[in-house]
Amino acid sequence: MASAEHLKALLRSHLDGDHDRFMSVAMQVAAHEARLGHGKLATELRDIVDQAKSRADANSPVPIGRPRGELAGLLEASYPKSRLGDMILGKTLADRIGRVIREPRHAGRILDHGLFPRRKLLFVGPPGTGKTLAASVLAGELGLPLLQVRLDGLITRFMGETAAKLRQIFDAPRTRGVYFFDEFDAIGSERAVASDVGEIRRVLNSFLRMIQQDRSHSMVMAATNHPGMLDRALFRRFDDILRFELPDESQIAELLKMRLAGTARRPVA
Repeated sequence: MASAEHLKALLRSHLDGDHDRFMSVAMQVAAHEARLGHGKLATELRDIVDQAKSRADANSPVPIGRPRGELAGLLEASYPKSRLGDMILGKTLADRIGRVIREPRHAGRILDHGLFPRRKLLFVGPPGTGKTLAASVLAGELGLPLLQVRLDGLITRFMGETAAKLRQIFDAPRTRGVYFFDEFDAIGSERAVASDVGEIRRVLNSFLRMIQQDRSHSMVMAATNHPGMLDRALFRRFDDILRFELPDESQIAELLKMRLAGTARRPVA
């Protein structure tokens, strides 16, 4: 049975008319029942929530720019001012990122040709090559909030709870934003690894299903330093895979010149 706190939260959200909070608590109840071993009840509760959401107005906006309630522990919001000119990139990667920025601005023309703007991106490459900065740049260029998924809030040791929290994240993007999964290999590891006890397979299967079914106007980005660890099925779910490389000598020199120029303009205390 749901805990007393869950029941009180359900009643409060119902009386306050807070539909999103009510659904969030309902998913928490489902996760709670899954932890107790009541798998059938947990599945039935999730199905009821899904049916209720399918009847809701898909166009009703959610003020997700500043996550509240349960989402506040799962998403860290910021409004980046970064621009593409703040990055030192090779021509190929710069052109591909530029194309991702341009496509939403010309979405009507792209849709007229039966195509869709790319909005599900996977960043791969060594540490320190600009993957996280690229997510900030895309959010800044498109004027969207950057909502970084907090892995410490998402991943738990209770069976079924991580997948339930993942569902809350994918239910959120009815208002546009950039949803960023950094260190993505934490949930996207190969399903056949010998050390897996089954839970990571359920989480990964949930992610595969949710990203495939996502029809929002938000952007979903994931970054990893270890692409070889990712399950191969993931690569088919993203619209594009952007590969980041360590800078060469000319790029390092250009980056130092840009940073030192910014320092030189600052007044001396």
